[in-house]
Amino acid sequence: MRSRRDFGGVEVGLTNLDKVLYPATGTTKGEVIDYFTAIAPALLPHIAQRPVTRKRWPNGVRETAFFEKNLPEHAPKWIERRSLAHSDRDVVYPLIDSVAGMAWLGQQAALEVHVPQWRFAGTARGPATRLVFDLDPGPGAGLAQCAEVALILRDVVAEVGLRAFPVTSGSKGIHIYVPLDRELGPDGASAVAKQVATNLQQLRPKLVTATMAKAARADKVFLDWSQNNPAKTTIAPYSLRGREEPWVAAPREWDEIADRKKLRHLRFEEVLRRFASDGDPLAELDPPLEADSVAAQPDRLHTYRSMRDAARTPEPVPASPPAPSAGNRYVVQEHHARRLHWDVRLERDGVLVSWAVPKGPPVDTHENRLAVHTEDHPLEYLDFHGSIPRGEYGAGEMGIWDSGTYETEKWRDDEVIVRFSGQRLNGRYALIRTEGKQWLMHLMKDQSAGVSKAVGGQSDSPGSAAMPRDLLPMRATDGDVSELDAEHWSFDLVRDGVRLIAEIEDGTVRLRGRTGRTVTGKYPALAELGPALTGHRVVLDGAAVVFDEHGRADSALLRADPSRAVFVATDILFLNGTSLLRKRYEDRRRVLEALTGAAAVLVVPAPLRGSGAQALARARADDAPGVIAKRRDSVYLPGKHGQAWIFTPSAPPDGER
Repeated sequence: MRSRRDFGGVEVGLTNLDKVLYPATGTTKGEVIDYFTAIAPALLPHIAQRPVTRKRWPNGVRETAFFEKNLPEHAPKWIERRSLAHSDRDVVYPLIDSVAGMAWLGQQAALEVHVPQWRFAGTARGPATRLVFDLDPGPGAGLAQCAEVALILRDVVAEVGLRAFPVTSGSKGIHIYVPLDRELGPDGASAVAKQVATNLQQLRPKLVTATMAKAARADKVFLDWSQNNPAKTTIAPYSLRGREEPWVAAPREWDEIADRKKLRHLRFEEVLRRFASDGDPLAELDPPLEADSVAAQPDRLHTYRSMRDAARTPEPVPASPPAPSAGNRYVVQEHHARRLHWDVRLERDGVLVSWAVPKGPPVDTHENRLAVHTEDHPLEYLDFHGSIPRGEYGAGEMGIWDSGTYETEKWRDDEVIVRFSGQRLNGRYALIRTEGKQWLMHLMKDQSAGVSKAVGGQSDSPGSAAMPRDLLPMRATDGDVSELDAEHWSFDLVRDGVRLIAEIEDGTVRLRGRTGRTVTGKYPALAELGPALTGHRVVLDGAAVVFDEHGRADSALLRADPSRAVFVATDILFLNGTSLLRKRYEDRRRVLEALTGAAAVLVVPAPLRGSGAQALARARADDAPGVIAKRRDSVYLPGKHGQAWIFTPSAPPDGER
């Protein structure tokens, strides 16, 4: 049942309020929302203007949880947001600043709220406002030992004129917050915290360790200083925890910490009573925000306007923020700028989401063309054509190459699939992000007949990275895949063949075995990969396989006649100037699937559907050697065993041997 409730003049849609999120106590989603909205006056000052990472348990704390950084497309428009550049992508974070925002977190089953120790300064990352120390008990230690270390730490920081505030974490240990009275550099807070932790380790070596290694933590409290790194986050004060019971990261008084034997973690109803009675013990931790210190959130055309002078360019430069729209128009503009390229623009949420495609939209399914994500453009650009003056951004002639409408099949931060209906483009296209602002544009299989050949040329070479040579295959760690879920893992049959790395460049193929030895001549049929992928530079991981008449891989047939081998590709490590080694497996997999059908000797099998247990049953039914499970977010580690890849042989279960 769905309802809408008003929180401070903002309506929030709520569903499944009776859903139990904490089975041990019967605590429901409705009770979680009630807690978050009631505790908001205490909690909000400690997350104000900080990017909020959420840990969500949509099916309750006994089921799988996941971290969420990027604000989903369906998030309410009234939630304030900031974009932050990471090493591999830009992430749009929510800023939670209202009771309505807390209700929305509860509706999302975002039980844990994590924030860094710095605040935004306008739209940029500002300096840290506080230090945090995470007191984590090792084996043989507990909350009482954490309290003892907390008291020592309180006295140490007091000697330099600073005040410490304790929070029982609601998990195992204690967090100690220290407000900063001076501005530190980007890594200054982490360096100061590390020095304090190291000094405390030297002072009490039998009780405290500042060493990350778990082997050093027995009977000690690990004084974790690393959460002061600007890239790290800590559970926010007053946040719930996704534990067996609804414990809270609860602010405490120092006399409670001193009574170490009675100290325990608090549940949400206790925290509410304490706040109602005594207020917030952390009230002096975070400085209040000055109204004029936070710049207004720029709208989606801010970057576009900043790059253009409305008095000098004929381009549309609207002064007002874009109005919401649900349109589905698109335009492709041929842009004779410093370098000729084609601009692909899709109407979405009141703006034109844009990519610059140097060689134009691909004209057949064997091509992947570089597409550079650019700034959003105003809707008025749908009809723009003309001459942009010299000296202005994008100077040169621009004409409309194609226009029409599109249907959205998928729209994610890293993958967009649409079906174009235009004068030149007709069919399904995928845009897949590979790194930062670099994407690949791909015409999906069996759609090339409806595409104009107006844009010529061979496949592009996005990026400028040299193609890696002599990569060794990543290896899986032996384990049990039967307990792994389909949400976080992808499963493949291990086929009875010979593991190979294929390097394809300039129409030629070089094959290397597990040890790096060149074995190209042993599998002559695989030379067909070269001409089939002419114009591409590719490194593939896979296996040489011969299938029998029943479609099963047969190593005896492979040994008898290697010339019958096909290449079963299971991963892609490099494509046209872009290294994919540090990309997530599920992203690499989407790029790999774009090569499906490129050659008769290239097989790209679909991952198995379902859980690890179902995959193992399939392997036994097909008489395959086993199953390999790969974490969807895992990177590729050449020549190494990875804990994010698990192999289980398909031996029959106990009782069937």
